Amino acid sequence: MRRGEIVDAARLWLGTPYHHQASLRGVGCDCLGLVRGVWRDLCGDEPETPPPYSPSWAESLLQETLALAATRHLLPIRAAGMQPGDVLLFRWREHLPAKHCAILAGPDRIIHAHDGAAVAEVAFTPWWRRHLSHAFSFPGVTD
Repeated sequence: MRRGEIVDAARLWLGTPYHHQASLRGVGCDCLGLVRGVWRDLCGDEPETPPPYSPSWAESLLQETLALAATRHLLPIRAAGMQPGDVLLFRWREHLPAKHCAILAGPDRIIHAHDGAAVAEVAFTPWWRRHLSHAFSFPGVTD
């Protein structure tokens, strides 16, 4: 697959309302649901089903659950080498696990879902960059 295809697939989710644990384009999704939906659109069936999770799962578990799952199915990359179409993980506080994900749409844009808003393409501001914890590439990216 090509990077532009990943970004285009993510943009199809723009405007999808936020809904915790959902992954239905146009109906509802959370940040993980967005990445799962793009995976299904481009790669086929999901390789695993995420277990039920609460909004505060990262604070409760204090484990890198999201990053470990991403490592099982995506290719870890250095943040300095990230390109459009890559999956980014964020942590809200330095001592907490990563619990938010987005897709890089361009050098200064991300696509993500967050509580209280629809899927949106927003500026990849210094605030987001400070909270970036991991970067991954979809498998099979050719450009």
